[in-house]
Amino acid sequence: MTVKVGLIGCGGISVPHADGYLKIPDEAQVTAVCDVVEENRTRMADYVGGARPFDSIEGMLSQSDIDAVDVCLPHHLHKDAIVAAARAGKHVLCEKPLCLTLEEASEIDSVVREGGVTLMCAHNQLFYPAVQQAKELLDSGTLGQIYQARTVDTFFNRGVGANAGWRASRAMVGGGELIDTGYHPTYLLLHLASSAPTEVVAMLTRHALAIEGEDSGQVLVRFADGMVGNIVTSWAYPRPAGWWQFMVVGEHGQMYRQGDALHLELRDAEPQVFDHPGVQTFHLEIADYVRCIREGRRPLNTQEEGTKVLEVILAAYKSDEEKRIVSIGEAAA
Repeated sequence: MTVKVGLIGCGGISVPHADGYLKIPDEAQVTAVCDVVEENRTRMADYVGGARPFDSIEGMLSQSDIDAVDVCLPHHLHKDAIVAAARAGKHVLCEKPLCLTLEEASEIDSVVREGGVTLMCAHNQLFYPAVQQAKELLDSGTLGQIYQARTVDTFFNRGVGANAGWRASRAMVGGGELIDTGYHPTYLLLHLASSAPTEVVAMLTRHALAIEGEDSGQVLVRFADGMVGNIVTSWAYPRPAGWWQFMVVGEHGQMYRQGDALHLELRDAEPQVFDHPGVQTFHLEIADYVRCIREGRRPLNTQEEGTKVLEVILAAYKSDEEKRIVSIGEAAA
């Protein structure tokens, strides 16, 4: 079975997605593309080898022979695209975030379940080999009880500012940097944790960029088992020296990712370094999405995990606005 995919949104992020399908031509093919900008959809249709271009999601869903869609739209358009595709019986891959509110997330969940389709959240950083190995070691109890974890994603974003377009709009983004790039370290933290988040406190700032929302954030998350997580994220500065993508500390020692290597330092044992090859996580993510459809298996992160990530982020926004610790679930009130 070759999975026929419709690409919804032909902006910058759609290119690595398209490349992922082009890497596995025997398993999937982009046969339709959709964008309101004619130049974008025409360019992408040619890029993927002659897909049929559409100027509306409704047209694509009703007039093309596709099995699945890949949503690469601005944040505020995610919910409607997902709902339309699921109601049409199409499987869905959606770029982060899943949507902007818990009400939208609830509607998505209902429609996806009713339609019997697969929804995969595009949490591409979970496909780094070091992340996958860390998850295996944590689940096996290598570090024992986990005390704290920190996840980091920061860089100076030259492409966001006076000409930021929709990313400068709080309404279109759903906030600022935290729900955009900060979404990555949030889902990574939840993936590495062994229990559910219960409380959130955040301090969000705008240091350097001309956008309506924050360009930087620090978030603390308390988990049910006592672990405390720290999310550090920014578009205003590059990753500070000595800070890695993630670090986890437990009763038996610690582990952290540096470059493509996973470092494991257990108490009273020689440190270990596990080297991994560099990978293109978007390509791995796309291949896994296609194989989930072909094999009928559950993706690593569905709308359920996407909703949990959104709960933490919305609680962080509420915490920063009200200057207090927020319990998970309050953001929906």
